[in-house]
Amino acid sequence: MKTRDILVFIGSLGVVAAILFLWWLAAVTGSVSRAFVPNPFDAWAALIDGFRRGDLLSQTIGTVGRMLQGWLLAGLVGVVLGAAIGLSRTARDYLQPTLEFLRPLPASAIIPVAIALMGLSPAMALTVVAFGSLWPTLLGTIHGFAEVEPRLKEVARCLQMSGPAFAWKMGLPNAMPDILAGMRLSMTVALILAIICEMLASQAGLGTAILLAARSFQSADLFAGIALLGAIGLVSNLALRAVEKHTLRWQTQH
Repeated sequence: MKTRDILVFIGSLGVVAAILFLWWLAAVTGSVSRAFVPNPFDAWAALIDGFRRGDLLSQTIGTVGRMLQGWLLAGLVGVVLGAAIGLSRTARDYLQPTLEFLRPLPASAIIPVAIALMGLSPAMALTVVAFGSLWPTLLGTIHGFAEVEPRLKEVARCLQMSGPAFAWKMGLPNAMPDILAGMRLSMTVALILAIICEMLASQAGLGTAILLAARSFQSADLFAGIALLGAIGLVSNLALRAVEKHTLRWQTQH
């Protein structure tokens, strides 16, 4: 590990330690009521106790499973549809206005529509999560395939490559950085929407647990759930960064 990496790691730990200290100081000095902000040690004890009872583990599995299912579905649809649109100038011209209309639409705004159509069901939550997390991957894929080097297209024509062969052998490697960047952003969106769906539709998961803790003024359980969500986001991001680094290692070899 390089010296700079070590210093950055130590600095990051220092920032976390400073935040925890300020949190502890606010709790013990009474600057904020403990009904709203618990002691960090109380939140940690609530986190450990939740896992010991098994409740927090099952809720975490529910949230992570809902997030991953929606994210994977969005990734599959986004890459396939994005490749088809990105490789066709005509498709981009015709679909661009529709995409620009749908892209800024908040995914949470379709939750009432999804509930009206599918009820308070797991299918509703999956649909909302997939719809909301689709756009970063879809738009990244379109951009990656649309920006394929024109000379590669000429080479493909000379070799008489079929459309699917060109998309797989030349288009996909060119679009992979944009696809992976979009999927990393989609993962964050999927986690947020999974929590919102759980809160609004009473789906079993961390969102419902956090909402119930807030309503009953169990601040330790509330902050334990929030910390756990942050840990899920951190771990998923680090995992995707590792996959991205491994997949794109060929870029550093040139």
